[in-house]
Amino acid sequence: QVQLVESGGGLVRAGGSLRLSCAASGRTFSSYMMGWFRQAPGKEREFVAAINRSGGDTYYADSVKGRFTISRDNAKNTVYLQMNSLKPEDTAVYYCAARARSNYDDWGQGTQVTVSS
Repeated sequence: QVQLVESGGGLVRAGGSLRLSCAASGRTFSSYMMGWFRQAPGKEREFVAAINRSGGDTYYADSVKGRFTISRDNAKNTVYLQMNSLKPEDTAVYYCAARARSNYDDWGQGTQVTVSS
């Protein structure tokens, strides 16, 4: 099990940028695939991006492809989500999650991102 703490959320105008961070506890961070998800009011949680254990492969939802970049620093036990060209529809609570095998079993508490028009 790994404990996850997100940070970096806030209020930004449309077209602006934010970088989210997710710090993980434990010494086995590099054994987890990491993902970012988001949940807007009244909507289901949705996948945003994921990165494999080494950081060599990344995956994105079509809605954020070309605007968001996921990365990780295994020496710092941290995964990042760089969000550029933000849109009001990106407003949501953003969660990071860790996946050891087939499911994302460990989740952070979330960080609010609000994009004003």
